[in-house]
Amino acid sequence: MTEAAPLRVVIVDDHSIFRSGLRADLDSSVHVVGEAADAGSAIAVISSERPDVVLLDVHLPGADGAADALGGEAVILGSAETPTRFLALSVSDAAADVVRVIRAGARGYITKGSSGADVSRAVHAVAGGDAVFSPRLAGFVLDAFGAAAGETAAVDDELDRLSGREQEVMRLIARGYSYKEVAQELYISVKTVETHVSSVLRKLQLSSRHELTAWASERRLL
Repeated sequence: MTEAAPLRVVIVDDHSIFRSGLRADLDSSVHVVGEAADAGSAIAVISSERPDVVLLDVHLPGADGAADALGGEAVILGSAETPTRFLALSVSDAAADVVRVIRAGARGYITKGSSGADVSRAVHAVAGGDAVFSPRLAGFVLDAFGAAAGETAAVDDELDRLSGREQEVMRLIARGYSYKEVAQELYISVKTVETHVSSVLRKLQLSSRHELTAWASERRLL
């Protein structure tokens, strides 16, 4: 039997001393192929190296920091055969930080007090498809996503009132398309669009397209 190749990782953190220390502490089953100090350079190095796992600081410089890096890579790596997975690292164990980065797409969240061996084990777990959290942090995630599941069910119930065509029309109108543009997009008449819009507003108990846009935006349907 041949020994498995080391997992390829990129470290993203704005403190060079932390990056150096983490690189030195990781065991031989993990190979660091790149580093970055902000979201923009992270997207560049990750798209170039295509690592198995990214060790990502939660509080990166920039408007949305870690969320920007995660969002950028979701686009860049969406067609990769083996998508890169993200493991968040932070000095914070605040519930808001944990939930924010998991919602953005990370597969796990561990604190910077973890040992090199702990981080190496977490990298392997995340690369294998598992989610990794300490017991305290796992509780935050379960609570948050349990609530989110209830919200999703409520949105699904509302959408079930609409036919497939009405949902298509609803999304386009909510995005600001004119009736004529919707008709051209869906290859139907303007009169049919008007009929569908009236039906959508009635079923959702809304009075205008402006209310429809607000309704769809609140439910992240745009």
